[in-house]
Amino acid sequence: MKSGIIGLPQVGKTSLFKILTKADVSNRSSNPREAHIGIATVPDDRLDRLAAQCNPRKLIHAQVEFADMGAIGQDALKETAYLTNMRGVDALVHVLRAFEDDSIPHVGGVDPVRDIGTVEFDLMVSDLAQVEARLERMKKDLVKKKTPELEKENELLQKAQAFLETERPLREMEMTKEEKKIVRGFMFLSEKPILYVLNISESTTLGDDLEAAVEKFGLTPYTAKLNTGVTAICGKVEAELSEMSDEEAAEFLGSYGLKDSGLARLIRKSYELLGLMSFFTVGEDECRAWTVEKNIRAQDAAGAIHTDLAKHFIRAETIHWDELLSLGSEAAARAVGKLRLEGKEYIVQDGDILHIRHSG
Repeated sequence: MKSGIIGLPQVGKTSLFKILTKADVSNRSSNPREAHIGIATVPDDRLDRLAAQCNPRKLIHAQVEFADMGAIGQDALKETAYLTNMRGVDALVHVLRAFEDDSIPHVGGVDPVRDIGTVEFDLMVSDLAQVEARLERMKKDLVKKKTPELEKENELLQKAQAFLETERPLREMEMTKEEKKIVRGFMFLSEKPILYVLNISESTTLGDDLEAAVEKFGLTPYTAKLNTGVTAICGKVEAELSEMSDEEAAEFLGSYGLKDSGLARLIRKSYELLGLMSFFTVGEDECRAWTVEKNIRAQDAAGAIHTDLAKHFIRAETIHWDELLSLGSEAAARAVGKLRLEGKEYIVQDGDILHIRHSG
């Protein structure tokens, strides 16, 4: 899964990308619209605690891919390369300026709701042009030969056109699984799940300010919208945290009344928005988190580890992470009957520990 970080100029978008991915942006291309890719490690206290218990040779956290998309706008969305990069991501992270700093210009003053409207309008205009062009071509195709597939697509695109013309993004349009499959190939921009990230000012009451930011800046209504999430960070503080050791960072966060960083909350929100979760494999050699979609079957989860495990799947030996932690070891869990054998149709739960039995 890849998330594209977007935003208007001077909102802290590239700084967030750098902090998230630890990417070196000093040698970037002179093209301000070029996308840059980086990998962020997903913090997971559950995995850390399991690793502390079994002391593996390797500890491997889940990872999320981010793309820094460059400043967005109507002109950028007319460029083929920029548009292709935008369409290639699974979700959008829209960074919104909510900090005051006279040394950093921002057209029209600080107004996150206005900035959301500006960017959303551009995304919808791009999608509407794509829909209208496809409908024009389909008129000719339907004259030549009507098929059930073409008629379904035509009906759905007309529905999408009407929805966009009411100035609502396609992510808010309810669709069946079949309809989602039909539109998947179009990679509509306004259909992508979106996480709004308020970048607020540093303060001595930062913990309280982060909690109050969504309401303060008028984004509460967005929390109820389909495929939409909202969170807040302080980019300036996150930049300082990124230079600290784990012990220093914990003390620093505590001074603000915070338990974890804004980046950890941002990544968790991204997981939630994309319908993702983690299951674990645990042993002396390796403790590892695997990223899968929610409601995945055990056999399909095995395929995330290796395709052969899915092909030759017999059973999944499983226990939830906190049960294993409290019991102390797999041997102890087995002795009290807490290790369950589940079949291929078992729906894996977030935080399950799996050991795949296979015939390969």
